[in-house]
Amino acid sequence: MHKFTPALILALAAGTFAGSSLALTSAEYSAARDRINADYKAAKAQCDKLKGNAEDICEEEAKGKRNIARAELEQQREPSDKNARAVELAKAKATYEVAEERCDDLRGEAEDRCEREARAAYDAAVERIRGK
Repeated sequence: MHKFTPALILALAAGTFAGSSLALTSAEYSAARDRINADYKAAKAQCDKLKGNAEDICEEEAKGKRNIARAELEQQREPSDKNARAVELAKAKATYEVAEERCDDLRGEAEDRCEREARAAYDAAVERIRGK
């Protein structure tokens, strides 16, 4: 049986309060959200200089980075297993969306194989993340 000494209780309480002090203020959250959106707009503007599928790939990469950053911000704002999984899912989805766009550069069976492989990798990642 464990004995809880006053020193241990104080240490546990201090750790609890220290963890909560890391939460973002409303202003910090808003500023971070604005920075994420500005970064996305700047990346998307760079994509507009490209043509064809290269532009589509660039846009998917920009969207993926934005979505990952948003998920990470939510995890930073409110750390939890649910939000940690959301970050991992955002990463998996971004990887999948970019891979799908890259497959469009291929034709015929090579394109089909590429899409199947991208989907299989995504499905495996989702299953691993949800299984945690």
